This record gives sequence, structure tokens and C-alpha cells, in this order.
Amino acid sequence: MLILGSAFILSAALPRLLQPQHSDPKGMILLALLGILVNGAAAFRLKKGNTINERVVSLHLLEDVLGWAAILIGAVVMSFVELPIIDPIMSIAIACYVLFNVYKNIKQSFRIILQGTPQEVSINEVGEILNAITGVENMHDLHLWSIDGNYNVLTVHIVIKKAVSMPELSLLKNEIRKALQSKNIEHVTIEFETEDEHCSFEKCSCT
Repeated sequence: MLILGSAFILSAALPRLLQPQHSDPKGMILLALLGILVNGAAAFRLKKGNTINERVVSLHLLEDVLGWAAILIGAVVMSFVELPIIDPIMSIAIACYVLFNVYKNIKQSFRIILQGTPQEVSINEVGEILNAITGVENMHDLHLWSIDGNYNVLTVHIVIKKAVSMPELSLLKNEIRKALQSKNIEHVTIEFETEDEHCSFEKCSCT
């Protein structure tokens, strides 16, 4: 949506560089003030968001605020000086700013959509943490991905030396989950297996 919106702005603004069109400065000032107030309040609410969704929505609102601010500046200038070309120049500058920020976020967005390993977490480090826990003999089918760029999910098959009671498994699960919290892994799904148990996923590579 941000790319389409920016493309629409550019398609409308570029022709007006050659053929500037006159506007009503007073009406533009009133609408700009209202737009800055409404969108600015919404953007402020999302300012502290950590997820990719919150950042993209915040960017969209920031685009609106900048757009209205540009309209306000342009309207004020045009109230005193006959320079209709200001409007398309400001529009092009805003669209380029938004496209630049979209480019920065789109790589992370695709990583989330394709369930890739979060950049801030190392699979090798996760494996070392798990192997260091008492009771863990081995592991396989380790998969790590992110739901929204902030909430990380892990699934793993843990191999233990011999079958143990459910209370002992519960303690081991809690220890594993607690150890993985240091890597910002919030949701952990564990399947336990003994050394002599055959698993069809044992040769699967970690992702």
C-alpha cells in the first residue's frame, strides 16, 4: 500500500512540475492542520511499537503527517508568494522519503513471511545453549522463526538418554524455556525422544 500510494503521488506530482496548477491556500491550511492533528496523534500512539506491523503502520501514519505538513508549508508560502510549483516539489520529496523507508523494512517483512531465522538470533548459539543443559543428550529438527519480527518461535526434538517420569520432563522443559528466553525466544515447542527411539525427522537440517 505504501509503494502504491507513493507511486500515485509521484505520477500526479511529476507532470505538475512542468505545468503547475493553482490551489486555494486558505482551504489547504485548514485541512492541513486537521490532518496533522489527527494523524500525528495516531502516529504518537504507535511510536514505541516494536513489531514490524507497528513500524509499518507508524510509517504510513508518518507519511500522512509529512504530507499534511508539506501542504501546510506550501499553502503558507503560496499565501504570500505566487509559487504553485512548491506543491509538487514537496509531494515528490515525501514520496521518495517513504519509498526509502519501505525499502529498509521490506527485507525483514519477507524474512517473516517466508519464516526465515531472525537475524538477531544465531541457530548455532541456540544449539550450544540446549546442549549445555543437563539431561539433553542431543537434538534435531530445530526450527526457529518469528511471528512479527519481535515474537520468536522455536520447535525442536530433544533426545534424552532414557525414559523419565512426566514431572522430570516438566522440569527439563521449564529449564529449556528459561534458558532460551535470553535469546528472546518466547514460544518453545519440544518433543522428547530417547536415544534408541527412531525419528523420521532426525536427519532434517535446522532452519
